[in-house]
Amino acid sequence: MLTHLNEKNMPKMVDVGDKDTTKRVAIASGTITMSQEAYNAIKQNTGKKGPVLQTAVIAAIMGAKRTSDLIPMCHPLALNSVDIDIEDMPNLPGFKLISKVITHGKTGVEMEALSSVSIGLLTIYDMIKAIDKSMVISDIALESKSGGKSGEYRRKNG
Repeated sequence: MLTHLNEKNMPKMVDVGDKDTTKRVAIASGTITMSQEAYNAIKQNTGKKGPVLQTAVIAAIMGAKRTSDLIPMCHPLALNSVDIDIEDMPNLPGFKLISKVITHGKTGVEMEALSSVSIGLLTIYDMIKAIDKSMVISDIALESKSGGKSGEYRRKNG
């Protein structure tokens, strides 16, 4: 039986009321690859739309907070924290965005972390697309999660 369908085969949101409240942590990441010119514009803050990486961090936080508005079966969650890190990847050239989301709740925050990464990377694209429309967003993945009935998960790299 599918968990998101009722007895009439219609969509439903899963009842998490009986689940234990536990600390839930999820970390996700993704990359954006771009031209050297676009990378340099971001690093030197010469893009016409303002500070790209700082704006991407704010957007990533907002993306985590608004996940249930975008993904139909996600529960609205009170998030304890959203921490965003952006790593330079000059050899691509590009950037890796990492999102760590924490809550104490009855359901996990994997989707919030993944949404956060997606929105942050899309914001980088939006802010620098005048220089490079061929940028590629890739490798968005859940790196780890903890808490809840299913316990620990850590992605195997390689």
